[in-house]
Amino acid sequence: MTILMVFAGVSARAQGKWGADSANCIKYLSFYDDSYKAKDYDRATVNWRKAYASCPHGARQTMLVQGTTLVRKLINKNKNNPEYRKALIDTLITLHDERAQYFPKYAVTSLNNKGVDIVNYLGENKKVVFEGLNEIIEANGAKTTPSLFIQDLNAAIELYQNGVLSAEDVINTYQKNVDLLDKANAKNATEAEQNQKTKTDLESLFITSKVANCDDLIALFTPRYEANSEDLDLVSNIVKMLSITEDCQDNDLFLNAVTSMYKLNPSYNSAYYLYRLNASRGNVDDAVKYVDEAIAYEESDAKTDGGYSFEAATFCFKNGRLAKAYNYAQNALALDETLAGKAYFLMGQIWGSTSCGGDEVEKRAHYWVAVDYLIKARNADETLAEDANRAISSYSIYFPEAAEAFMYNVTDGQSYRVVCNGMSATTTVRTRK
Repeated sequence: MTILMVFAGVSARAQGKWGADSANCIKYLSFYDDSYKAKDYDRATVNWRKAYASCPHGARQTMLVQGTTLVRKLINKNKNNPEYRKALIDTLITLHDERAQYFPKYAVTSLNNKGVDIVNYLGENKKVVFEGLNEIIEANGAKTTPSLFIQDLNAAIELYQNGVLSAEDVINTYQKNVDLLDKANAKNATEAEQNQKTKTDLESLFITSKVANCDDLIALFTPRYEANSEDLDLVSNIVKMLSITEDCQDNDLFLNAVTSMYKLNPSYNSAYYLYRLNASRGNVDDAVKYVDEAIAYEESDAKTDGGYSFEAATFCFKNGRLAKAYNYAQNALALDETLAGKAYFLMGQIWGSTSCGGDEVEKRAHYWVAVDYLIKARNADETLAEDANRAISSYSIYFPEAAEAFMYNVTDGQSYRVVCNGMSATTTVRTRK
């Protein structure tokens, strides 16, 4: 009796894991496993099918994983048998779903593999691809294989072109995928680089598709913005979408969204964005205000601040704010020595363009300073030599004549202090003979 009870217990436990037909389950698992290891895939497929029919599908994970390999081989062998091939593809998809169901620890991997197979074997049916990938992306979120984001957007674009999806559907697909990609946790530098490349590819695909032009985006997002201008995610999306759309930054929605983004989440990037926006609209005071704030942020490094400063110097120079332009150019030089040539050249132009009061020498002394900086520019960057020499020649004709300078007790080679229009510099007297 004791022996019978022991056997009964073992049988019950075996039946629990291996199912009601446990003997055949275990037998065919062993048969197909031996053939699979020997790479006798035809024999392995025959025995795998018997194991799959006999065993509970959650009995052993390798039965599902190796099953996908065997089924793929069958699919490729039966390209000319569409009905059978379709049934095999259904089986392949089912195997992925079952692995995700019975072995949740590997659900992400299983669903990602399912997505790849959907694209590979059902790629011609964009509706099936779009719906299938959306389910996977919904489940896996930021852990989705990056290439599936591109395939998802590509399917959405084709469905839009065929009149199945709206432009808003495609926009939402793009935004969702980019946002998830931004949240992806790269395990190493290579993965991070790949994620960035995928993001760039997504942007390129969306832009070249021309699904949404600027007017469409403004019409879509304006009511959303007006209804909830304090939603950081919303305004960030608006800025992102209008930024990557050609000629879509010179409008009130973009300016308002960037302003809201800066208000809700201040950063040197958003401050710089506001500088560019106001600069493009000729709002000089606001542009200067925001570029100063961008430069003041501790998060931005010296090279970035140097670039901002030089850009602001050029902007102020073009808008007649010469003293401000001179200060920015000096700051750019101090922050980034690689800007030396361009900064010196710009300072030469600034001094050459100013107008000073006083006697005949004082009115012309600023040209000496201009030439000083142009010589420095030529020495710092040989590519500027031709332009610098041309400017030096044009400014030198305004030097005072020697006799004229002598009348004001000024002689060649003498050190001379120039103070003019909020700027000051020490230079050397030069006269025309």
